[in-house]
Amino acid sequence: MAKFISYLKTKSFRSNLIAAIITVTVIIFVAFFSLRYYTKHGQGLNVPALKGLSFSQAVSKLEELGLRYEVDSVYIMDTPPGTVIDQDPNSNTFVKDNRTIYLTVSMNTAPNVKFPDVEFKPFSQARAIIDSYGLKLGDTTYKADVSRDVVLEVSFGGQLLKVGEVIPKGSRIDFLLGNGKGNEEVDIPMLIGLTKDEAIFTLRNGAMLNLGMVMYEGVITDTTEAIIVKQEPFATDSITKVKIGTLVNITLSNKK
Repeated sequence: MAKFISYLKTKSFRSNLIAAIITVTVIIFVAFFSLRYYTKHGQGLNVPALKGLSFSQAVSKLEELGLRYEVDSVYIMDTPPGTVIDQDPNSNTFVKDNRTIYLTVSMNTAPNVKFPDVEFKPFSQARAIIDSYGLKLGDTTYKADVSRDVVLEVSFGGQLLKVGEVIPKGSRIDFLLGNGKGNEEVDIPMLIGLTKDEAIFTLRNGAMLNLGMVMYEGVITDTTEAIIVKQEPFATDSITKVKIGTLVNITLSNKK
């Protein structure tokens, strides 16, 4: 032990100790500055705001900044296809050069869904069901039936729909509902001289009847200004009433 203590007092030990301290210090400094250089400490940029931009606009911004990107796609109704709807990291996040930005872009085509069972269900319940399937409400018409506001038929694009049929998500579904009045009859309204839109309003809201076939007479230059010149059925001395839900056919013309 005495020899070791004596060694610690020698010049040789002090020289070795100083050399060791200098070596460790140099190694630490080299490692620190190398790490700063490798990680580009203090260097980087803010992520730009990309949500709401088109995919091409977003890519252009990222490439100008030297950032990479990866893309995922999802379908969202009423969103233009090719629109950036989400990004990770968010805008104004400080990142290193060459960082990958993850983009979520709206799809061009809607996925398909199987149509649910809504027949003979109350309208409010049926509407909630189609909403949960990503479908939209189209037209609602009524038919003489003892059930009030109960779904009797559903259709898409003029074709009756059956449970399990595959249709695009976001499709508009038309409902035929019961009016709760069975075979009750109503007066045939006078539609001559009205436009098509005026006739639809009169039939549905005033008489609880439905528009049938729409025919045209002569050259139609403006369908919005065309007026009804014929209707079937037409009220006469012998026929003044029809059953609720009856289809009324009309003929339109631009002739005054």
